[in-house]
Amino acid sequence: MQRHPFKLMFTLWPILASLALLPSAAKADDALLQVVHGFLHSEAQSLGEEIIIELRPSSARLPECVSPQPFLTREGELPLGRVSVGVRCGSDGRQVRYMQAEIGVLGEYPVLATTLNAGDTVRQEHLVQRQGNLAELPNNALLDSEQIIGQVATRALRSGQPLQAHQFRTLPLVERNQRIVVEARGAGFRVSREGQALEPGGLGDRIRIRFDSREVVTGQVAGNGIVIVDF
Repeated sequence: MQRHPFKLMFTLWPILASLALLPSAAKADDALLQVVHGFLHSEAQSLGEEIIIELRPSSARLPECVSPQPFLTREGELPLGRVSVGVRCGSDGRQVRYMQAEIGVLGEYPVLATTLNAGDTVRQEHLVQRQGNLAELPNNALLDSEQIIGQVATRALRSGQPLQAHQFRTLPLVERNQRIVVEARGAGFRVSREGQALEPGGLGDRIRIRFDSREVVTGQVAGNGIVIVDF
C-alpha cells in the first residue's frame, strides 16, 4: 500500500514539468505573433486607416523563433485578404516557418460614376471614390485613380463597379512607323531630331526608334509623338 504514493508522484512528475514550461512557450509565441502583426500592419497601412489582421499560426509545437524576420511569400503582392507569411528565425535566417493571415483594410477605391463604352478614354470626371473593405474587391482591383485616368476601356463598363487592370489598355501616343521627335537629354544639354518609331507605345513605354542613318536606339515615350533618349 505504501508504494502507491510513490507511483503516483512518479507518474505526475513529467506532466507537472511540462506544465511548468507552458508559460514561457506561450510568451515566446505571443512575442512572435506581435512581430508578425506589426510587420503586416506596416505593409498594409498605406492602403487605409483601419486595418484588421487575423493570424493563424501553425498548430505544431515549434522551438522558439529567435530574431524573427517576417516576409510575404509572394513578393510584391498587396497584403489583402488571405496571405501567407514566412518568418526567418535565428541570426542566419536559415530556419523558416510559415503562417496564414487574413487582412482586411477599410479604405477608398475608385469606381465609375458613369457607364463607359469600349474605346472610351477615362477622364477624372468619370471616377468617384467609394469606401469599403479592400479585401473584398476582385483580384487585381485598381486602388489608385491615377492608374486609370488616361487609359482606354477594352470593354463596356457599368457605373459603380470596382475596376480591374485587364479592363483597360494604355492609350498609344506613338504608332508603328510614325515619324516622331526624339529628344536626347544629358547633363546641361538637349538635342532634338526626327526618327521613325519601329513599334507602338503608350506613356512610359520603351520603344525602338530608327534614324535616317539606319541607327537604332531605344527611348521612352514622353508624350504624343515624343520619345526621350537619355545619354
